[in-house]
Amino acid sequence: MTGWLVVNEFLHSDKFNEIHEWLLAAAKKQGIVLVLKTNAQLLIEISEVQTVPKGLAEVDFVLFWDKDIRLASYLERLGVSVFNSSKAIGICDDKSLTHLTLMNNDIPMPRTIVAPMTYSNIGFTNLTFLEEISERIKFPMVVKECFGSFGQQVYLVQDREELMAKTQELGAKPLIYQEFIRTSFGKDIRLQVVGNQVIASMYRYSEQGDFRANLSIGGKMRSYSPTKEQCDLALRCCEIIGLDFAGVDLLFGENDEPIVCEVNSNAHFKNIYECTGVNAAEAIIFHIGERLGDM
Repeated sequence: MTGWLVVNEFLHSDKFNEIHEWLLAAAKKQGIVLVLKTNAQLLIEISEVQTVPKGLAEVDFVLFWDKDIRLASYLERLGVSVFNSSKAIGICDDKSLTHLTLMNNDIPMPRTIVAPMTYSNIGFTNLTFLEEISERIKFPMVVKECFGSFGQQVYLVQDREELMAKTQELGAKPLIYQEFIRTSFGKDIRLQVVGNQVIASMYRYSEQGDFRANLSIGGKMRSYSPTKEQCDLALRCCEIIGLDFAGVDLLFGENDEPIVCEVNSNAHFKNIYECTGVNAAEAIIFHIGERLGDM
């Protein structure tokens, strides 16, 4: 079996490169030829005479470790099995779409209001909509950029003045405004899902008084044994979105009931490996092989 691991040409750091190496090593260990390709090497061409990327005919699948959903969609339209799908990646990449996709499915989530769309060259010239948001969601309130990672585009505002200032500061970026789950201050859990299983989980917590528990901003971690309710919720989210693998972040409600925070289609798994010893790369490769009937 042969596959392509598609990554972003312009995103270079040890954090990302190490993940790529783990996936390549996992494929080699399982007898799968996995070739690294970047999105700049696979240009999308739409023409009357279809030009197919060189070597694609020999490829059984694409492991798409990027957010270039146009390219993922292009490869799917050429008949290639893409993991995760372009639709699933797009839903997870946009936090507003994640919550919209999960709504009406009895999925517990923080109360969420999506900012009205504006244009990049205009921004929010009228902030009166924030008055209604302030009436619907109590302070403190969480403001999130729809596109962001590692907890770095998530903000806690204490009152209407901070809400207005933060909205103005963020300009025309797509935003969501969310209920702050006080009982989960500085703590959450990450469940690593592959196929129809939760293969690993960890408890994340902040010792610095930060309401966020993300490890990339100073959080700590320890191994965690999830409840059946937490596992079922994570699996249900992946089923609804159409994910083959994901990292699902859950908050703790008033009675420790799980509340969905985020769903990550290309979740980094180095930390959860260091915490639990479970190699998600190997599970992902094995799952793809099973899906394609080669395992």
